[in-house]
Amino acid sequence: MIFPPNDSPRVFALPPGTDFIRAFVKGLDNRLNHLPPEASARLTIWVNSRRAERSLHAELASGRARILPRIRVLADLPTDPVLAPELVPPLPKLRRKLDLARLVTRLVAAEPGLASKSAAFDLADSLSELAEDMAGQGVAAEALRKLDPGDHAAHWQRSLRFLNLIGEVTDGLGEEDGQGRLRTAARILAMKWSQAAPQDPIIVAGSTGSRGGTRAFMRLIAQQPQGALVLPGYDPHLSPGIWRDLAAEDEPHAEHPQAAFARLSRDVGFEPADLPAWHTTYPPAPERNALVSLALRPAPVTSQWRSEGPRLRPRLASACADLTWVEAPDPRSEARAIAFALREAAEDRKRAALITPERTLARRVAAELDRWRLIPDDSAGRPLALTPPGILLRLTAELIGVPIGSEAFLALIKHPLVNSAPGMRRRHMDLVSRLEMDCLRGGPPQISWATFRAWAENLHVAAADELDAPAWVRWLEQTLAPLRAADPKHLEGQIETHRAAAEALAAGPDAVDAGALWQKASGQACRALFEELEREAPGFGPVDAADYRALLLSQLRGRDVPEEAVVTNAQIAIWGTLEARVQSADLIILGALNEGVWPAQPSADPWLNRGMRRELRLPLPERQIGLAAHDFQQAMAAPKIIVTRATRDAEAPTVASRWLLRLENLLSGLGEEGKSALCSAKSRGKDLLTLAAHLDLPEASVPSARRPSPRPPIAARPEALSVTQLETLVRNPYEIYAKKILRLEKLLPPGPPPDAMARGSAIHTALQQFVSCREEHLGEDGRDALLSCIDAVLRNEAPWPATREIWRARLARAAMWFVETERERRQFATPRAFEIRGKRRLGGTPLPFTVTAKADRIDVTADGGCAIYDYKSGSVPSVKEIAAFHLQLPLEGAIAASGGFEGIGKVPPRRLQLIGLGAQKIAHVPEAGDDVARVWTRLAELISAYQSPTTGYTARLRPQRLTYESDYDHLSRRGEWSDGDDPESAL
Repeated sequence: MIFPPNDSPRVFALPPGTDFIRAFVKGLDNRLNHLPPEASARLTIWVNSRRAERSLHAELASGRARILPRIRVLADLPTDPVLAPELVPPLPKLRRKLDLARLVTRLVAAEPGLASKSAAFDLADSLSELAEDMAGQGVAAEALRKLDPGDHAAHWQRSLRFLNLIGEVTDGLGEEDGQGRLRTAARILAMKWSQAAPQDPIIVAGSTGSRGGTRAFMRLIAQQPQGALVLPGYDPHLSPGIWRDLAAEDEPHAEHPQAAFARLSRDVGFEPADLPAWHTTYPPAPERNALVSLALRPAPVTSQWRSEGPRLRPRLASACADLTWVEAPDPRSEARAIAFALREAAEDRKRAALITPERTLARRVAAELDRWRLIPDDSAGRPLALTPPGILLRLTAELIGVPIGSEAFLALIKHPLVNSAPGMRRRHMDLVSRLEMDCLRGGPPQISWATFRAWAENLHVAAADELDAPAWVRWLEQTLAPLRAADPKHLEGQIETHRAAAEALAAGPDAVDAGALWQKASGQACRALFEELEREAPGFGPVDAADYRALLLSQLRGRDVPEEAVVTNAQIAIWGTLEARVQSADLIILGALNEGVWPAQPSADPWLNRGMRRELRLPLPERQIGLAAHDFQQAMAAPKIIVTRATRDAEAPTVASRWLLRLENLLSGLGEEGKSALCSAKSRGKDLLTLAAHLDLPEASVPSARRPSPRPPIAARPEALSVTQLETLVRNPYEIYAKKILRLEKLLPPGPPPDAMARGSAIHTALQQFVSCREEHLGEDGRDALLSCIDAVLRNEAPWPATREIWRARLARAAMWFVETERERRQFATPRAFEIRGKRRLGGTPLPFTVTAKADRIDVTADGGCAIYDYKSGSVPSVKEIAAFHLQLPLEGAIAASGGFEGIGKVPPRRLQLIGLGAQKIAHVPEAGDDVARVWTRLAELISAYQSPTTGYTARLRPQRLTYESDYDHLSRRGEWSDGDDPESAL
């Protein structure tokens, strides 16, 4: 026996900050020293995680020669061979989700007012979580019907219809793997041990007993003759009165870090204020432990701070000596400071670890460490949805049941696993790059297989059979065609279609296997997921593409896989809060200590309110905050500690974690000693931020660029510009220089984005179709006729459903106004041409110059004149703006007067108007001959100036507004200079 006989539960503890694994092994050795070597072989140790199992095994193996005890993980208890015959086979989590979703779908179909049909999988997830909570706490489904709903009877009866589905799924099918099966296994084991109690030692080490099934098993072990519990992070500074408050039945302080131990003491039957130490290992920072313990006391705290705080004053300097408090201005600065501290620790041969629940911060820190080629040991791995095969499966699923957009198509065929058979990737990427530039960038929003086939034939002739583009296009079309079927299929049909397309894409046109799709750990995990889906899907029924994508994405996000094999740095680690509970390091960094992150905001319960949960003895939302607080208290007891937070995220200022606020308030209230200790900790944090910021500073000072005003040779300057480009020449000459002289064109996106240009193009097309209709459409049904044209055009040119509805709504508001004003325009002139091109030579300049134009609409008057209209989808410029900058319509009038528009003849302008549909306003541009001639003369003076070698193309010479942005601002290095700076004078 390693424990002396004892009538009460045998419970030990280790304080925060102690290296739990090392101290546990030392305490175990002390108890085994007087026993023969084989005594260790009869010992069974239960731990709470695989990492703890590995760490304990490594610590035991690193010491003296010994027979190792049995080390098991709590989650493995239901698979024990002794218990397996008496346990109903576990219900797979996916089967429970699908069964619940099937029942929810039927219920919603019978009673449509209960919920949306599309919410079936989300409701199934929520019900599954509730079922897991109930199973872990030993609450039967029948208990739901006994609840008193109070004043919410109607709402409760509606919710109860869904909650009853939990019993329909679990009755006779067994429990899901988790806390429910662990509780059942503990009950069966208790029945066996009531007949013959085990005489060999059994220890549960490192668990807080926060979950129902685990707590039931720990209670059973503590009652055995040689059973014992060893609790981590036990706070010895709490008085018996505080422990009594924490252990109250109604759990008034569930958010306290020691609340889980108080709840365990109530269930197991031990006195928490009197726990013996497992080993006399002293924590590395006892003064800081006492400070943190006082800061986190349950409310009300101010009286305790006043009574107990003064005793801490003499030790505050030592308590905070190894504490660094970082308040970074943004998440990037926070990650950079953390990476700098980790690298410094690695250089000093010290073990350092970042503990954070925020995976975005963990990825930022890993990216910052890469500047020194340091790869941290990250315990979390990566969600399956973010692995290469997971991304390919998601991209493929996005094409099910919808037209294939150019952007989505390009992202898919560029994926590194597409056409990944040996020797095929280079030819594939050659064809992809050619197709991208020839057909996709700047092309239509949706792909056209006919266009692709014609492109492939032309390339095939030009490439002389080198690439065989036609076969490649046929392979893509045949692979993706089955995804287009929009009719809802049975779930197994959706899975089969999706898997076949993904495998064919990965294999390529000439291979028969799945290429590299199912290779490596992430690929094997994805294949296992599909096999599970195929196994559980039969009989589910029809599911549309959107619901299938939601199901697939939830499964991919819910599974993590370890990073692919890389050589990590043994000195640097990134831990989640669970992995950090039984591990230690010389330097611990607590990252993302902001409210809503650490601790996380408790999720809302759509089924049970707080009173109902308390009546059912289900965990309250505050319990999760208590567990996070315990993780914080343990980590704060490390030998050296850095706490970090970003004072602002991407959207708004942040609020510091409640634990930091408590610690700051306590230190600020403990006189000069507390203020000095806090100020020193924050000063060290500022120094760390300053040092880390120097990483991004250049080695040498680089002068800022001056506002450019290049002066190219006269021969290189443009000999023709369109009327819209002439306006650009007035406002931002540098853009003309980059586009016309350097010939730098913006790389267009694959397919047009839903921007102002796309909206304007659609509006122009719709108005052209309407104006081209018979004149009787301008009667009472004119608005309906215009909306019909708009609908037809938007269906073809706006493949974005939400955007299409927004655009239509805006146009519908202006439809009646446009029809009414169109009647007046028809009385003035007759529509003659739309989107017509014209040009005219400009006289009075040193060198020949041509002005070109593309008029939206030209109407011809009865007296041989014309009216030129320009449609604006937004607002129209003011009178001053028109006079100073708007050259388009007067120049088009000058071109029309000279006969520059083919097929119209010489038609002097009688009306020049800007029609603003967004503002429902018409702006008149002076159209008299003298006005047009004056603009033409001004243009000659402008062009003459730019045909002089002394005139430079100055960047942003006359921007329309301060927020004006050009496609060439980055080329001009805007930001290093401002709009008020003098331009450079050099050539």
